[in-house]
Amino acid sequence: MNSPQRRLTGRILVDVPPGEAFGLFTPRGEQNWAHGWHPQFPAPAPDDTEPGTVFETDAHGQHTIWLVTGRQPGQRISYARVTPGDQAGTVTITINGAGCQSEVEVTYQLTALTDAARHTLGKFADGYSAYLESWQDAITAWLHHRPLPPNHHGN
Repeated sequence: MNSPQRRLTGRILVDVPPGEAFGLFTPRGEQNWAHGWHPQFPAPAPDDTEPGTVFETDAHGQHTIWLVTGRQPGQRISYARVTPGDQAGTVTITINGAGCQSEVEVTYQLTALTDAARHTLGKFADGYSAYLESWQDAITAWLHHRPLPPNHHGN
């Protein structure tokens, strides 16, 4: 039987420096590249990275409640997440400079809340590398197709 707890860590490369990469992994920033990601804030959240900020998502057919637990702007953001009746745990994004790029480490620490969720968590763990690769592909596509800033003078 699958373990009820999993710690999954992987890395992706993002073609922007750390300060800009950090913005891709904030609640609002992620909706630029993550299909189906639309965070809803039950209370005003002018800074969606402020520890204590709560938001909810309905991505992938699951209702999940998120809490920002910590941040170091430009370097790290951590979330607690609960999908009632399914899984609970944390997600931590750590960003390190790699030349003009950023190496982004993504760690999920999850606990299945039911026997059925153990199976789902096992499948998620088995596909974790491909899951993160899909993040890298989506971010790369968004970065190459995003509008240029108004003051940009390209050729």
